[in-house]
Amino acid sequence: MTTPASAATPATATAPVTLVASDLDRTLIYSTAALHLPMPDAEAPRLLCVEVYDHKPLSYMTETAATLLDELARTTVFVPTTTRTREQYGRIHLPGPAPRFAICANGGHLLVDGESDPDWQTRVSRRLADECASLAEVRAHLLAAADPAWLLKERVAEDLFAYLVVERALLPEGWVKELGEWAETRGWTVSLQGRKIYAVPGPLTKSAAMNEVARRTGATLTLAAGDSLLDADLLLAADRAWRPAHGELADTGWSAPHVDVTAEHGVAAGEEILRHFLGASLVQQ
Repeated sequence: MTTPASAATPATATAPVTLVASDLDRTLIYSTAALHLPMPDAEAPRLLCVEVYDHKPLSYMTETAATLLDELARTTVFVPTTTRTREQYGRIHLPGPAPRFAICANGGHLLVDGESDPDWQTRVSRRLADECASLAEVRAHLLAAADPAWLLKERVAEDLFAYLVVERALLPEGWVKELGEWAETRGWTVSLQGRKIYAVPGPLTKSAAMNEVARRTGATLTLAAGDSLLDADLLLAADRAWRPAHGELADTGWSAPHVDVTAEHGVAAGEEILRHFLGASLVQQ
């Protein structure tokens, strides 16, 4: 007996998938110097330590933010997205289930179940070789242009990009801008974050890695957050995005039509961003 068309079992609809790609430092997690706790001490939020370095607590989020992140990680594809190296990222212990995907080294490494994806590494290496000046050239310029009077350290991250640790108060006015103009002509980006001056290849982007995760997971909505110039491409690539009312993007007045700014500063902004993520993902469901 043939089943009438009107009685046929309807096709199963594909459930919507929300991907949340968020920067970590000064977006979701905060060092002691970046916490910003202007309220009376008795009213300060309880804090959860999420990173220990050299046997000392280093990064925090509020306990409320930890609860929100746990819920977010269980209901969306949550992707920690950072300029940190894999080793530096490995020090962070976020609440909730371990993310299946993570983006490190500003998109240079796509971690899948904790391991760097070799195919992604190959694609990144090809783009760097074809589209910008070499790390060796940029690093040599950084060292030649820096002054020992304010340079504290020079580092190379994952053989992908370089950064300087500086005494920021002693930086000559206009030095970072001049460096940025030099780097731009060679396909690199310069970002000043706290005491660190990053020089990162233009093809090395968080957005490219986020788009790859979205492709693999079939994401129907992408959400993002970040505070620095190195997050701008990520925010622009997402369907909706947020930036804190502090940080490099705030200092430069950076904005985009679909990017909202938090009302809060410091660690409270991280909590606010997580509420926005959850609210947006619930709307899609």
